[in-house]
Amino acid sequence: MINRKRLIRLTQKLIQINSENPPGNELEIARFLRRYMEAFGLKCKSYEFARQRPNLVGLLKANSKEAKTILISPHLDTVPAGRGWKFPPFKGVVKNGRIYGRGATDCKGNLAVAIEVLNSLIEDKARLKNNILFAATADEESGSTLGLIPLLKKNMLKADYALILDSDEFDVVITQKGLIHCKVSLFGRKAHGAYPWKGINAINIASNIIQDLKRYKFSYRKHPLLREPTMNIGTIQGGDKVNMVADWCDFEIDVRYLPGMPVKALLSGIKKLIAGRAKRFKIKINGLQSPYAIAGGYPLISFLLKVWRKHHPPSKLRGSEGATVITFFKDKGIPAIATGFGSSGCAHINDEYAVIDKLYSGAKALEEFLKGLK
Repeated sequence: MINRKRLIRLTQKLIQINSENPPGNELEIARFLRRYMEAFGLKCKSYEFARQRPNLVGLLKANSKEAKTILISPHLDTVPAGRGWKFPPFKGVVKNGRIYGRGATDCKGNLAVAIEVLNSLIEDKARLKNNILFAATADEESGSTLGLIPLLKKNMLKADYALILDSDEFDVVITQKGLIHCKVSLFGRKAHGAYPWKGINAINIASNIIQDLKRYKFSYRKHPLLREPTMNIGTIQGGDKVNMVADWCDFEIDVRYLPGMPVKALLSGIKKLIAGRAKRFKIKINGLQSPYAIAGGYPLISFLLKVWRKHHPPSKLRGSEGATVITFFKDKGIPAIATGFGSSGCAHINDEYAVIDKLYSGAKALEEFLKGLK
């Protein structure tokens, strides 16, 4: 049986362990969780792809050799706390039915829910129809290159389904946009600032290109769960001194695109636009993540939504404008969805919180789902 007080205490303890990323160090929280889980009977293995960046993996076996395996995966790290908090970010203060602290919603509340459910299943000697593979991963907030990605590439996570616990309000994420991060470097010619006509100002060229990018027309079909494609200029740097014509300028572009949009054509269009303004330039792709979609009528999703709505009627299918880790399962052919029990709008903010009643209801719903999944 789900223990509400135990769940609250665990959530508080997890918040009290600083696992900010950057700088990135999940060692303390992983050590705590390994001891905690092994104390209630779940043996874990630790996998590190960088020093002090462990990932924890445990398996709760079903009673049948023909059982399928479902992966349950929250993450260990958080974004930095920063300044300006009313509530201490690493205390786990409880007030008015909420737990406050960095990671309360993203993702330590979900992490605590998953572990409490595993604890309850073992405690009750539940007869499971499916194996439950649990993975608490590192480095999610910085791209998962030290966490989920190598775990999948090295076949350390073999599953038939994946349930990523990293979302809010019992919603079920079944599709998400793709992502392109690229750096554009423009090259001009230096000159004295008093004689700008003798040089080629790379900052001026960048300014014109950025205005063109703001007017860029994407070719796409509307998606029922996602907004239109977007493009954002995230950083810009250029020039060496105020009284010099800038012979260099770099800026970075963040593109979010819809399922069905060919990435090669998208990159080609951006390159053509830049070439129309600049004679000398370079484009470096720093991040590329495919869009993802799974049918809303998939049996796993139908059953999940039925259970979720029993405990939280507003639960719905939705898409993610941002990049979640569900896309990494695509190459492995593992159907993946994201869900969770955090509070909407609270991830990454000052005075981040999770509502205790939702965490408790989430734990009961997740346990029911895992017991009933065929």
